Amino acid sequence: MDSKSRLDKFEKRRKNKKRISLLLLIAGVLVVVLAGIWLFGNGSNEASNQPAENENIKITEDDGDNGHETNDTEQADKDDSEKDKEDSTDDKEINKKKVETDDSNVVEAYTADWDPAGTDQSGPHTTNYDDGSEDRKEIAHAAADATGLDENDLTTYWVGNAGDQNVTTTIYNSDQSEIYRVALSWVENKGWQVTKVEKLKEPAH
Repeated sequence: MDSKSRLDKFEKRRKNKKRISLLLLIAGVLVVVLAGIWLFGNGSNEASNQPAENENIKITEDDGDNGHETNDTEQADKDDSEKDKEDSTDDKEINKKKVETDDSNVVEAYTADWDPAGTDQSGPHTTNYDDGSEDRKEIAHAAADATGLDENDLTTYWVGNAGDQNVTTTIYNSDQSEIYRVALSWVENKGWQVTKVEKLKEPAH
């Protein structure tokens, strides 16, 4: 009897040890699983935060685009302003006042409020009539602007003294279909200013 009782007790202890070992094993597995979930869970959170950062970048880029749109608008306004200035200049050139003449070689004569053509010269001015001089270039430029001739298709027939700081020049295009005699006055530091234009039948002084 005692032998059997001891055997039962031993068997019960062995079964208890197996249960405890099994429970410890299960607990260990659960700890590993929970630890894995916790670690990988944090990684997922970081990954889920990434799109938010990208969205911020996208918003910043959109703001940049809006800035470009503003600059484009400002540029368009500036272009419109410059076009208005050009239009006003054209209107001024169109507003011509006819002048009576008894010269049979003159087809028509007129004046207008032309602006000085600008100059690179400064200080006391003495007109230089030599070919290629700064005065000859600036006189041709001012006369071309006033008559509408192409400066690259312009021939100077004559330039002469017409009084103190005044000159007269005769110019025409390549086929001499348009011939003009232009009177100009020197404006200190502003260049030559056209004062009268005469359209001629033939080149003349």
